[in-house]
Amino acid sequence: MSANLGGAQKGENASSQNLKLFLLSSLYFLIIAGYTVLRDLKNSVFMATVGKEYIPLAKIGVLLFLVPAVLFYSKLVDIVRRHHLLVIYSIFYGVVSLIVAFFIGHKTIGIANTDQSPYRLFGWFFYFVVEGFTPFVVSVFWSFVNSVNKPDEAKRHYGFLVGGSKVGGLLSAGFAWALLGSTGLPIIGRLSGIVKHQLILVVVSVFLFAIPFVVRALMKNVAGYHLHGYEAVYKVEKKRGKEGKTKTGIFAGLKMFLKYPYVLGIFGMVFFYEVLATVLSYLRLHVAELGSSSVTDISSFLFKWVFIMQLTGLIFSVLGTTAIMKKFGQRVSLMLIPAFMLIGSLLFFGGYYLFLAGFGGIILINVIMTGYTITKTTHYAFSYPVREQLYIPTLKEIKFKSKSWIDAFGQKFAKTTGGGINVLAAGLSQVYFLPFLSIFFAVCIGLWSIVAFLLGVRYERAINANEAIGLNGDQDDKEEDV
Repeated sequence: MSANLGGAQKGENASSQNLKLFLLSSLYFLIIAGYTVLRDLKNSVFMATVGKEYIPLAKIGVLLFLVPAVLFYSKLVDIVRRHHLLVIYSIFYGVVSLIVAFFIGHKTIGIANTDQSPYRLFGWFFYFVVEGFTPFVVSVFWSFVNSVNKPDEAKRHYGFLVGGSKVGGLLSAGFAWALLGSTGLPIIGRLSGIVKHQLILVVVSVFLFAIPFVVRALMKNVAGYHLHGYEAVYKVEKKRGKEGKTKTGIFAGLKMFLKYPYVLGIFGMVFFYEVLATVLSYLRLHVAELGSSSVTDISSFLFKWVFIMQLTGLIFSVLGTTAIMKKFGQRVSLMLIPAFMLIGSLLFFGGYYLFLAGFGGIILINVIMTGYTITKTTHYAFSYPVREQLYIPTLKEIKFKSKSWIDAFGQKFAKTTGGGINVLAAGLSQVYFLPFLSIFFAVCIGLWSIVAFLLGVRYERAINANEAIGLNGDQDDKEEDV
């Protein structure tokens, strides 16, 4: 009888775990389905209304926009429950998508006005708000995921979560690409480019408005003990809750960021990727602009390659992410992140060098974009879940607040640095342009590899000792001391 009860309990646990995994994957599906479209749409709309040459300046302006936004978010962390944060921000961006869908069709404000000007405030607004999607939706999702999963669960399940996001990105990018590229089809072919952009934004809002319903299903139907996450951290936070010490202030995340080398190391992983990715993304937009004749063509080109990235990312996440994490562990997986960037950037710059030398054509553009695809695919399908796993043994202040500073201000600071490198490189002659960028990439990837190795060592030491990172200096308390 006891054996039957034990078997039934195991079956119930497995069912609850599978439901949690499915619902978390569904959330990531919806988030990335919306973000995939917004991320590249903001570039094409900004170039059409303001101008491509103002993108580096926009990345600097984002910093000023995000500082008060992060402080407000840090206050919310102390007020509302962790899953409510995701609900609040998904609804906010769903509403923003509808507002933008309306104004994008305005004859003066929207893209019907083809006069580019730095005074076109609509382009700046859309760009700034979308730049906040990563720290306030994607990162909040991962903060929540890291708080409800244990290290062994992360190794087994994070690849599946990423797979769900790739399906979402694949469908939304494919929809946008097909819609914008359709000219001969009945009804759809007769729609204007403006109406097509509006339809895309309405679909985005539908995805985002569905998130609160999935969150509710998760919290209502998954057993509470499957939402504890890393046990050492759970016990610390439970004790703090009983003592009334859960509210730590809006600057707690920044203090933890400055206090703990481990958190600074996570920032380093984000910083080096974003700097190099910003340089490659700007050069990619140059290629897209030269090969297009209108804002619709640019959007279609970008969504075509986003579709390809999501497809390859889906394959990689299903076949490679979990297998690599389980076989090689966190330390080697972290080391592979800068290695993938090295491979992709070598291919990108090889094609771009020939492109600048006058060897144009669709084949060369495909080579350049393949290199770019490698850097983006491996980042979202592999690097992102590996990096996010670093937050599992940390306290809530680091998971939610420090992470918000890293993914908002820190990430945008990195993009600003990358924008500065783009401005500096643009001022060089063609003889020095690519050598300068090549040396810069080599130095960054070298430093990135060192940071990855040290972080992997510290993470494995914390997990093996059952530590909760974020208590007392870098000598963190163990579970039995709590």
